[in-house]
Amino acid sequence: MAEWLLSASRQRRVKAMTAAAGSAGRAAVPFLLCALLAPGGAYVLDDSDGLGREFDGIGAVSGGGATSRLLVNYPEPYRSQILDYLFKPNFGASLHILKVEIGGDGQTTDGTEPSHMHYALDENYFRGYEWWLMKEAKKRNPNITLIGLPWSFPGWLGKGFDWPYVNLQLTAYYVVTWIVGAKRYHDLDIDYIGIWNERSYNANYIKILRKMLNSQGLQRVKIIASDNLWESISAAMLLDAELFKVVDVIGAHYPGTHSVKDARLTGKKLWSSEDFSTLNSDTGAGCWGRILNQNYVNGYMTSTIAWNLVASYYEQLPYGRCGLMTAQEPWSGHYVVESPVWVSAHTTQFTQPGWYYLKTVGHLEKGGSYVALTDGLGNLTIIIETMSHKHSKCIRPFLPYFNVSQQFATFVLKGSFSEIPELQVWYTKLGKTSERFLFKQLDSLWLLDSNGSFTLKLQEDELFTLTTLTTGRKGSYLPPPKSQRFPSTYKDDFNVDYPFFSEAPNFADQTGVFEYFTNMEDPGEHHFTLRQVLNQRPITWAADASNTISIIGDYNWTNLTIKCDVYIETPDTGGVFIAGRVNKGGILIRSARGIFFWIFANGSYRVTGDLAGWIIYALGHVEVTAKTWYTLTLTIKGRFASGMLNDKSLWTDIPVNFPKNGWAAIGTHSFEFAQFDNFHVEATR
Repeated sequence: MAEWLLSASRQRRVKAMTAAAGSAGRAAVPFLLCALLAPGGAYVLDDSDGLGREFDGIGAVSGGGATSRLLVNYPEPYRSQILDYLFKPNFGASLHILKVEIGGDGQTTDGTEPSHMHYALDENYFRGYEWWLMKEAKKRNPNITLIGLPWSFPGWLGKGFDWPYVNLQLTAYYVVTWIVGAKRYHDLDIDYIGIWNERSYNANYIKILRKMLNSQGLQRVKIIASDNLWESISAAMLLDAELFKVVDVIGAHYPGTHSVKDARLTGKKLWSSEDFSTLNSDTGAGCWGRILNQNYVNGYMTSTIAWNLVASYYEQLPYGRCGLMTAQEPWSGHYVVESPVWVSAHTTQFTQPGWYYLKTVGHLEKGGSYVALTDGLGNLTIIIETMSHKHSKCIRPFLPYFNVSQQFATFVLKGSFSEIPELQVWYTKLGKTSERFLFKQLDSLWLLDSNGSFTLKLQEDELFTLTTLTTGRKGSYLPPPKSQRFPSTYKDDFNVDYPFFSEAPNFADQTGVFEYFTNMEDPGEHHFTLRQVLNQRPITWAADASNTISIIGDYNWTNLTIKCDVYIETPDTGGVFIAGRVNKGGILIRSARGIFFWIFANGSYRVTGDLAGWIIYALGHVEVTAKTWYTLTLTIKGRFASGMLNDKSLWTDIPVNFPKNGWAAIGTHSFEFAQFDNFHVEATR
């Protein structure tokens, strides 16, 4: 191996010399060879005493919830470009792991994701978009690791209780059907399965899940527990031999780069199975760069998974732009490859699951950290970060103060690495625009005459990757279209015979599930509609509203007219609404304000200032029954609103002082079947 590296090194040296004249414009190389040894710490990278833990990969979460909702509606070629930046090896983030939500019909942060089993006798493995996303990831990287995890569960599993452990066998069956369906209908092999995101685990359920997986020939599917804190699951595993046996990975969320003694005593793989969750600015990139290294240095975590994969949901929902990149404008095609993508690349493009950390990793004398990994075949990758406290705060947990300052750091390669002749160098500098570089390849570092040592000059907020691999690449496409606001005129008649996705473009369900529907009872104008399909409250993860609601449009809309055909399916108690200026969504949906225009099957109407119906502007009687189509029109202009039923004025000039702006929306009075058609918005800002 050493001879091959030396030969390759000589060939690249010839190329480097011929290109030297053109390299003056590149970033100044901020390191010195060991001949110019400088004061500071010396860090030995050595495999003579064996290796550290096996590396399991870097990944991201789609879901928890509905974080990829708008991605599916992007036109080509932009949708494929976004996917390439996320998953294509040696191109962008080049992720090793994709973790998806097993849709459970409930609100799980930024929206709901549909279950494959809304009801006990219902199975449909083409709802939502996670199946599609996993296939697109596999298309680009056949070796990507796939993980499924429930946040919420369909209500029928609880048998009247808001709890998934009422019938352990039934819940295990539900989860196993998702895994089996992934293979049967999409040829997707799920590698890991979780328990219940950030909620209580049940040890007996975990044991039953393992037995049911085995009974279906799914011995290869491993179990992660418990996607919450370290303490409880670790202690339980040490006291329960059967539980210890069936849990393969202990996964903790937002561990602050530290694990606990009980977790380490198990000897199991330790993962930060959800982390980051931070605005994808350079500070977010600094957070990501710091924890990618220090989760192993401090906590022996061999995988770190970011929430979330791509910020592809309306930005004013909770945790806007907390993805590795941003793609929230399918109507324009605009997207942004944010700096966390290139921070990811420093690790992902130069390692693979199955590599091993060296035992010789640690902190730098004047702040920062370094890790080194090898494939055991002669390749070595070193990742060094010097993220400052100010520019690397994650959203959680609290980050104790630390100091990072300029330093010279000498690294010495020993053991099987002592004969490495050359290292490729990739560099990132976060911060001021004038000093900023993202994943820039610098000149190679030659080690032929240095006895395997080199010295780097390190400053704040830098990332270095030094590697024997020559396959790194900063992929790029032509710039996407410019950012545009949501169209001020928007129409959807839902006339799609065989929809590729179950949800209509740009609608973001916040409670309930709204799906394309073929109305066999109406072969005419309303043959194809959008239907709210839940008839019972799901087992919740967050605070779902008591009403169902799907939002759409521009949060800055102020003056607008919303028109929609509606169809109440539930006699006597059923009701539907259209709304404007809806000001909250996601986990805050229960407290959403706006202007809501309701009609009910009992022959009444209501105008409210909130989704919950506590703020009543107007009410009265109207000729409305179930099983009949009606056209609702809501006009909001300035401080007044008016409503029409079947194009005839029903109420006028009601004062509405708050909120000043927000989304448009449709929804139902409760978890009930109802249909919507010919949705139309005209807005002026």
